Amino acid sequence: MTEYAIEIENVTKKFGDVTAVNNVSLKIKKGEFFSILGPSGSGKTTLLRSIAGFEYPDTGDVILNNKKMGDLPAYKRREKVMVFQNLALFPHMTVFENIAYGLKVRGVQKDEITKRVNEQLAVVRLTGYGERRINQLSGGEQQRVAIARSLVNKPEVLLLDEPLSSLDRRLKEEMQIELKKLHERVGITFVYVTHDQELVLTVSEKIAVMNHGNIEQIGTPEEIYNSPASKFIASFIGDINLIEGKIEKITSKTCLITVNKMKNTKLEANIQNKKFKENDEVLLAIRPEYIDVESKSKKNNIKLKITEKYFQGPVTIIRGQIGDTELFIKTKGSTNLKKNDNTSISVNPENITVLQ
Repeated sequence: MTEYAIEIENVTKKFGDVTAVNNVSLKIKKGEFFSILGPSGSGKTTLLRSIAGFEYPDTGDVILNNKKMGDLPAYKRREKVMVFQNLALFPHMTVFENIAYGLKVRGVQKDEITKRVNEQLAVVRLTGYGERRINQLSGGEQQRVAIARSLVNKPEVLLLDEPLSSLDRRLKEEMQIELKKLHERVGITFVYVTHDQELVLTVSEKIAVMNHGNIEQIGTPEEIYNSPASKFIASFIGDINLIEGKIEKITSKTCLITVNKMKNTKLEANIQNKKFKENDEVLLAIRPEYIDVESKSKKNNIKLKITEKYFQGPVTIIRGQIGDTELFIKTKGSTNLKKNDNTSISVNPENITVLQ
């Protein structure tokens, strides 16, 4: 039987006339790295604050380890849930003192404090750093101290609210890997709230995508990226080509689509168990890296005129024109193709997502 650390049941939260969270339900397994992804104003932070006890739902329930939280305030949930949002480290204290601060406030015995702080220093790979001052640490080391301060209280769930948003790109990439490894070491439930699509694809086991207070899709990173459930998700996560068309013919697993702005072009696509009928107006969502250039494939083969080409080391960016439609393509490494060249491209039917 699956054990859940968090269950959200039909939660709605309004602020005046604005519905921040609209009848949301989801379940997060114990020990899972679960991310809630969405743009500003999507409701993701309000949902996290409802889990923590900083907000109370107008309707619905927040359940932690099979217990309904009701209006239990945040400070009474801290034995089970800890929120990590930003550093807020004390510069006048040592690393050890920063991590130990919460335990001292709660009256934990000195020997137990020493034991637990040293355990967390080992977990975040900062053994031997206890006597250093905060200003003697790198940005990444400071992040790890702040996380250790959260973990030293032994929460069952760690809620992370955009903790890496202030870091530069290189440090953020390093900390993504650190977070993933940390989660594997401590084994507790992580709930990560962010607008950073690349980050959640890297670290998450499961992702919920929010938009205007609603959850539009829940799935693994692969499911969210390769099989987006809506135009919003397809556009919000990664680069995408969205092409208008009409379904001409449907078989058991595929459909043949006439592309509106590509003269005499028809594409075959997998319908992925969605319900469509002939003559439906649809959108074809195609990731640029799934388009093969200089292709000899007979399936979904199209003639393309190259309008732009940019070499970027690991990939070459190509923009091309088919009729009145522009396509964006990423191909590995370099290519001898030049601007104004004509070439053949193709895309596998399973790499085309059909949306209504």
